[in-house]
Amino acid sequence: MDEAIRKILAECETWAVVGLSNNTSRAAYGVARFLQSHGKRIVPVHPAAETVHGEQGYARLADIPFAVDCVDVFVRSELAGDIADQAVGINAKAVWFQLDVVDQDAYARTTAAGLTMVMDHCPAIEWGRLGPISSEGL
Repeated sequence: MDEAIRKILAECETWAVVGLSNNTSRAAYGVARFLQSHGKRIVPVHPAAETVHGEQGYARLADIPFAVDCVDVFVRSELAGDIADQAVGINAKAVWFQLDVVDQDAYARTTAAGLTMVMDHCPAIEWGRLGPISSEGL
């Protein structure tokens, strides 16, 4: 799993954060800020389509008018598989299911479609655990 984590953190520049809103008490808010602080572009995806951290929000992944590298999923496990399928549909490179978000069938479908996928991990935690992240040497 470390190889997939490193690959996503190093190579994915634009992250659609599904479930991101202006609710500062939610994990998505802090993780999105962390990703921004490490040079990543975040794209809020939430039914309210709010602007968060200065970035325009969109109601659905399909509404985003530019390429997305990674779809970061902050929804319950029972909803996450549909989001993973949508990520395949927009030609994302990777899908990241946050802590406690697990769907083995979605993992199988997503990786079979050629996307890199991580489940039940947090990019902020993994960035610190793995040390400096660089696309060199991958």
